[in-house]
Amino acid sequence: MEIHERLDELTAAVEGARSVPMSASCVVNRSEVLDQIDAVRRLLPIEMQRADSLLADADGVLAEARAQAEQIIAGGQEERMHLVSDTQIQAQAEREAGRIIATAEQEAERMQREVDDYIDAKLANFEIVLSKTLDAVARGRDKIQGRRAVEDLSEIGLPDLEEDEASGNG
Repeated sequence: MEIHERLDELTAAVEGARSVPMSASCVVNRSEVLDQIDAVRRLLPIEMQRADSLLADADGVLAEARAQAEQIIAGGQEERMHLVSDTQIQAQAEREAGRIIATAEQEAERMQREVDDYIDAKLANFEIVLSKTLDAVARGRDKIQGRRAVEDLSEIGLPDLEEDEASGNG
């Protein structure tokens, strides 16, 4: 949750920045914005560790389900050896083992899909936040470049557009 708060702070800094007159540009505190971006970068590994942890948990559940299935199969095989003479019981045990294995595999697949969906949703959300942040940074840079262009024009002696508009020439 902290990464979203950091990105919200970064967005607020850009949105709340002092506007440059007659322009879509704004002035932002460079060190403040860079510090916030660094904070987001530091949080990214934490979010990735959380996702890895979820995957590891899912893998653990799958391994446990497989181990249980193997134990059930081993138990079934041992039982079968004791009851070789009784084919009906043997057939029933094999069917039950197959059913349990199928159920365990279905449960493992379901859990894997849930984990994948959860991670995909988190990554999609993160992608949206990053996209918004990149858009805000791009707009800020565009504003800075626009301001520099105006300053460059005024340095080479071109008439100021504001003066032309005020005098009615523009």
